[in-house]
Amino acid sequence: MIRLKQPLLLSAQSGNVASPLFAPAAAASSQQRRASSKAGSRVRTCRISCASTEEAMGVSTSVATKERNLTVTAIVTAQKPTSMYVSRGLDDLQDLFGKTLLLELVSSELDPGTGREREKVKGFAHMTLKEGTYEAKMLVPESFGPVGAVMVENEHHREMFIKNIKLITGGDESTAITFDVASWVHSKFDNPEPRVFFTIKSYLPSQTPPGIEALRKKELETLRGDGQGERKFHERIYDYDTYNDLGDPDKNIDHRRPVIGGKEHPYPRRCRTGRPKTIIDSETEKRSSPVYVPRDEQFSDIKGQTFSATTLRSGLHAILPALSPLLNNSRCFPHFPAIDALYSDGIPLPVDASASFNIINDVIPRVVQMIEDTTDHVLRFEVPHMVERDRFSWFRDEEFARQTLAGLNPICIRLLTEFPIVSKLDPEVYGPPESALTKELLEMMMNGLMTVEEALEKKRLFMLDYHDVFLPYVHKVRELPDRTLYGSRTIFFLGKEGTLMPLAIELTRPQSPTKPQWKRAFTHGPDATESWLWKLAKAHVLTHDTGYHQLVSHWLRTHASVEPYIIATNRQLSRMHPVHRLLHPHFRYTMEINALARESLINADGIIEEAFWPGRYSIELCSVAYDATWQFNTEALPEDLISRGLAVRQDDGELELTIKDYPYGNDGLLIWNCIKQWASDYIAFYYKSDEDVTDDQELQAWWEEVRTKGHADKKDEPWWPVCDSKDNLAQILSTIMWVTSGHHAAVNFGQYHFGGYFPNRPTVVRKNIPVEENRDDEMKKFMARPEEVLLQSLPSQMQAIKVMATLDILSSHSPDEEYMGEYAEPAWLAEPIVKAAFEKFSGRLKEVEGAIDERNNNPENKNRCGAGIVPYELLKPFSEPGVTGRGIPNSISI
Repeated sequence: MIRLKQPLLLSAQSGNVASPLFAPAAAASSQQRRASSKAGSRVRTCRISCASTEEAMGVSTSVATKERNLTVTAIVTAQKPTSMYVSRGLDDLQDLFGKTLLLELVSSELDPGTGREREKVKGFAHMTLKEGTYEAKMLVPESFGPVGAVMVENEHHREMFIKNIKLITGGDESTAITFDVASWVHSKFDNPEPRVFFTIKSYLPSQTPPGIEALRKKELETLRGDGQGERKFHERIYDYDTYNDLGDPDKNIDHRRPVIGGKEHPYPRRCRTGRPKTIIDSETEKRSSPVYVPRDEQFSDIKGQTFSATTLRSGLHAILPALSPLLNNSRCFPHFPAIDALYSDGIPLPVDASASFNIINDVIPRVVQMIEDTTDHVLRFEVPHMVERDRFSWFRDEEFARQTLAGLNPICIRLLTEFPIVSKLDPEVYGPPESALTKELLEMMMNGLMTVEEALEKKRLFMLDYHDVFLPYVHKVRELPDRTLYGSRTIFFLGKEGTLMPLAIELTRPQSPTKPQWKRAFTHGPDATESWLWKLAKAHVLTHDTGYHQLVSHWLRTHASVEPYIIATNRQLSRMHPVHRLLHPHFRYTMEINALARESLINADGIIEEAFWPGRYSIELCSVAYDATWQFNTEALPEDLISRGLAVRQDDGELELTIKDYPYGNDGLLIWNCIKQWASDYIAFYYKSDEDVTDDQELQAWWEEVRTKGHADKKDEPWWPVCDSKDNLAQILSTIMWVTSGHHAAVNFGQYHFGGYFPNRPTVVRKNIPVEENRDDEMKKFMARPEEVLLQSLPSQMQAIKVMATLDILSSHSPDEEYMGEYAEPAWLAEPIVKAAFEKFSGRLKEVEGAIDERNNNPENKNRCGAGIVPYELLKPFSEPGVTGRGIPNSISI
């Protein structure tokens, strides 16, 4: 059953209406639902019959000659004030005097006599006996024509969240037409300009009714701003800036960070805040809290209570020092049972840490639990699903390989197509480019089944390659305390059962002024020493993959890359534009999430720098990956699979996967096909020809701005699609919708299930592999206690606690989550053809749920079904709240 986000509104296609005043069923565009309830009651569409009256109502009209007037009652539903504030008394007086909101109805027609816009019909709304409800009486001339927009001026001293506006005639509420507002309306004392809400009917720019054409353009100009000054809390201005706010050199010179974005460090742009620059560094913006995002991009109250990176960081910083007698920042876990105790016994919280406990408990209540029969509390983590099903799975080679296809980061493995493997880096700087993964070694590890040439031809060799991208940072990272780094390559072999097996790992340290290049290939050898070295090498590769996942697969390819799409959409596409209305649900909460990330997660000395191996170079390295790998066209799932050699396109256009049982690829294509069909159907309704696409000035300006401003550092790349046809537009929109939904779900909501047991996904390795230096003391230690060396290499107790707490909250669905295909925008339901297309889309997603369950229960699918294996559910469309490991929200909402 499709759920309505707001009451269903009347459209021009819903049938004839008795009065020409409401012919197109005036209703505001579906604005951001940041603080509204998500399930409104269905308001049935009906015909309007306006009563006639000659009685003076105390409202102004534009009628110069006497004509029949229609009596209209406007009922405004607003969110109740949540607290007292300084000017509350003045606002209560405004309510008492009946002048809370000034409403203005705007005709969609021009005055036939003057050829100009008709004068607006105005009326003050006063508070009714029902709290949060306001009412206005207005006389509307019969010749006024269809209402194209409603303008609202808030007479209060404080902003007001307006849910909707109803227009009622004849006292019959069954005839009500509802304007979907769902937006914060600023006080006129903050900004004298009224807010404008357009009709629910979507119009291409060339189809805009003449009476609201100027308003449409003016609203976009307002949202673009002038690029000057510091943004204020109540504003709705969307503009671009570089990531120049991650450092804080005025606080600590060690917190100085380079500007990310521009020629030196290419990167997508973020929303401009206009804050002043720091004293020490004129290129760095001063940090402040909260970070500005346009008002309607901010969290709802429910979302704000369930996610706060700032609160999490504050709580951790308060509580962890209190735990220092038990948790040392450099102390490793003494043995694996001590790690297991985090999920069983937990860590007792000191009595004097009660205030910190309250902070943590508000944010991650699953983690802090009361000890039975006492008032004491412990920091106890939920057992991740992977460990719950098979406590030792993380230790096995089969699981190590399986997770490249069905784990947290299934988007980096690629087909090996060239051999021998050669680095593309400058040998004068980094040393010899030849790989230590030789033909003889690989053929030996394939047990003589085939030659390397045969394996390449049969598409049986795959690689996880973190060599060239990380090698330039090896020496930099090694200068940071308590962490190390290599460049790495891992080769996998595809067996006849359709599962992967790791063959060899190569670790490389580049040359330096004092040391030559060092590299070595590791295999699961025949003796205990080689076997333990292999386990240590796997820990390094897992750490590389974890860091790349968090910074590139997750943050860069979803959060950072999508923010420019949001900014451009609001700057260039009117809320009346059908493309704006299609994309709007896919942008919910993303700008606020990203702002919080800049404030507490990816900032200097933030959670990511503290706990992940790149440390202070995290976002700088992210920029390197963006420059080297990011392309808009390959963000589409089919093109991504093809570019990595994981799929080929057949003559009929269908994709054939190289690895038949590739859970992410198989399930992802089901979701992609649903999105692509929905986008194509939607576009076909509004654009009848390719010429309609090229003639759409707003659309062309939008796509131009995405390329030249949002992703300005890649604006001249040849791979950008041209927005010159319905097919290309559908592909562009499907790509954006896939990234915000399926891609993000696949790399985000499994973070605790796979990373909550940190030996499976270590975020840092702190010790070099013993054979690098071959020092007698290190080798002696390793030979005597290899398990202890592994534990000393893994994250410290403090690092582990920080990461586990963070992953718990990042993996959680909010109670107000909006899943793809579940909620229909009112504008979609108002057009029967679009409504039918959405219902088909929603129905197909429900079918995907069943298809994924069948795949997970099929024993032939060994990468997702088997003893102790976690079923692949990350691309199941729907979920309940909490940490579930499934569910695809419309947007990057966490």
